[in-house]
Amino acid sequence: SPVCRRGRRIRPKMLVDSHCHLDYLERDGDLEAAVQRAHSVGIGTMVTICTKVSEFPTVSAIAERYEDVWCTVGIPPHDAANEPEVSTEQLIDLAQHPKVIGIGETGLDYYYENSPRKDQRRSFRAHITAARETGLPLIVHTRDADQDTIEVLTEEYENGAYPGLIHCFSTSPEVADKSIELGFYISVAGILTFKKATELQETVTRLPMDRLLVETDSPYLAPIPKRGKRNEPSYVTYTAEKMAELKGLSEKDIAEATTDNFFRLFTRARRPKSE
Repeated sequence: SPVCRRGRRIRPKMLVDSHCHLDYLERDGDLEAAVQRAHSVGIGTMVTICTKVSEFPTVSAIAERYEDVWCTVGIPPHDAANEPEVSTEQLIDLAQHPKVIGIGETGLDYYYENSPRKDQRRSFRAHITAARETGLPLIVHTRDADQDTIEVLTEEYENGAYPGLIHCFSTSPEVADKSIELGFYISVAGILTFKKATELQETVTRLPMDRLLVETDSPYLAPIPKRGKRNEPSYVTYTAEKMAELKGLSEKDIAEATTDNFFRLFTRARRPKSE
C-alpha cells in the first residue's frame, strides 16, 4: 500500500503541514535536510509562520526558496507588546507578497502573559481587520483565553465575515464549536497523539472532517513517538495517523481530506505540481 503505518512512507505529495516555523530550522542549519525529509514521507506543502513582522524578510525568503513552501505575516500574542506597533495597513501591505497566504499567527495567550492583555487584544483586532480586508485566512493562537477569544472573534465577525482557523487546537470544545459556527477550520498538532489528551481526542473525533487540518507547529510539540525531540514537518504524519485512528478512516482518506480542506481555506496557495 502507498499509504502505510509508522516508519513507512505515505504517497508523495499527499499531506500539508499547515503551520511550522522553518526559520527556526534554518537557524539550526537543518532547513534543507528537514525539507527533504518532509518530501520523503509525502509532505507536499508547508506553511512557515511569521512570528515577528521585523523578521518577515527572513520568513518570506524561505518561502521564496521552495516552490511548495508558503508563509504568513503577523505577530503572535507573546510579542504583541514587544514588536513595534504594527498597523492593519502594514499587515495588508506585507500580505501583497505573492508567497503570503494567511494573516497571523495572532490571538490571545493568558498562560504566559508575555504581553499585557490589552496589547494582545489590540493586535488581535488589527490582524482580524487585515484578514477581512485581504480575504486571507486569520491564523489564531489561543491559550487559557477561551472566553475572550470567542468574544473577540464573534464581535469582529459581526463587523464583517472573514476566513480563519484555530491553529494547534488544544482548548475547550466550546472554542471548537464556536469556531466551526463562524465558518472557521480547526488545525491539530502533535498534542493529538499524547496519551493524556483525551478531551482533545474526543473533540476531534466528533468534529466534521471537512473542517480539519494537520500541522506540526515545529520545532515545538513533537508527537509520540518523537516526543521530547525537536519537531519538524515530516512528523505531521504521526498526527495524521492518529486522526485516522480516531475517525475510523484510512490514512489516505485523512491525507486527501485535510489537504483538500487546506486548499479550500488557503485559496492563494497552489497545489504541488506532482499531486
